[in-house]
Amino acid sequence: MFILLFLEYPRTESEWENSFALKMFLFQFVNLNSSIFYIIIIALLVFSQCHPSGCLIDLCLQMGVIMFLKQIWNNFMELGYPLIQNWWSRHKIKRGIQDASIPQWENDWNLQPMNIHGLMDEYLEMVLQFGFTTIFVAAFPLAPLLALLNNIIEIRLDAYKFVTQWRRPLPARATDIGIWLGILEGIGILAVITNAFVIAITSDYIPRFVYEYKYGPCANHVEQNENCLKGYVNNSLSFFDLSELEPGIYFSNSFFLCFRYRDYRGPPWSSKPYEFTLQYWHILAARLAFIIVFEHLVFGIKSFIAYLIPDVPKGLHERIRREKYLVQEMMYEAELEHLQQQRRQSGQPVHHEWP
Repeated sequence: MFILLFLEYPRTESEWENSFALKMFLFQFVNLNSSIFYIIIIALLVFSQCHPSGCLIDLCLQMGVIMFLKQIWNNFMELGYPLIQNWWSRHKIKRGIQDASIPQWENDWNLQPMNIHGLMDEYLEMVLQFGFTTIFVAAFPLAPLLALLNNIIEIRLDAYKFVTQWRRPLPARATDIGIWLGILEGIGILAVITNAFVIAITSDYIPRFVYEYKYGPCANHVEQNENCLKGYVNNSLSFFDLSELEPGIYFSNSFFLCFRYRDYRGPPWSSKPYEFTLQYWHILAARLAFIIVFEHLVFGIKSFIAYLIPDVPKGLHERIRREKYLVQEMMYEAELEHLQQQRRQSGQPVHHEWP
């Protein structure tokens, strides 16, 4: 409890801003992505309650609705709300005075003041959009295009808003973007893991691969000329005995009748009916292996690109080092001059070489 209270009392304003930004991001991220993670984790992995055409359809529709409506609402709140507020302010001013000709500086002062957290809101919007674009891009490939169109429109809306609807903000110096860099790196790591799971679980490539090299006609490398995926659809469907249901619900009689469903379970006439077959565990192991290989490959490529493209260019790095050297030299010379002045005042001989 004491640690939590200590974290709520930051030492500097920058630490307070970083703490506030992290809390706002976590709240907005959970609020906006909870339904999407429900589709991925609960409906997809636990209950397998998906659309007949596949779980990616549910995820794609949810992503499209959230991104489209959220962008429209954000643009309205950024531009429409200040427009309405400024119109109402001008209406009250003109109604309260006789002369409608107001100086420009007074019109500028009557504009809406910029929110104290306005820059943080802009960062938060871009970071959430980056999360939508990267974390679920395998399920919704249209997300980068929607984000690009939204950013093109928002650039012009922000320019119009800063020039005509908001007062001129006070400039503030900053060395970097603060905690947002760490949040972006965390989103990048989460995006790699999430896309690996989405591709491995929803894609039909891994079950086809296992069937082709383990259970299909080409499993023993004998019939190389035939189609190695022959019989794959029949192999991927399991049997269910409808007579095990309560009589009278679907059929009036209880004769043996089966229907097929997509899963890897034993048939009702086997020794272990409706239990997962060995092929299911082979596919699960292949999916986990794909996730591990995919993550390590992407992280390796990311680290290699980060090594090739340093954060600070070589020329700028050398200039920074030279600037630090000159500052240290100036400080050393100032200290030397101060010591020499003290010796003169005390009557001691002054040596003009370095001590």
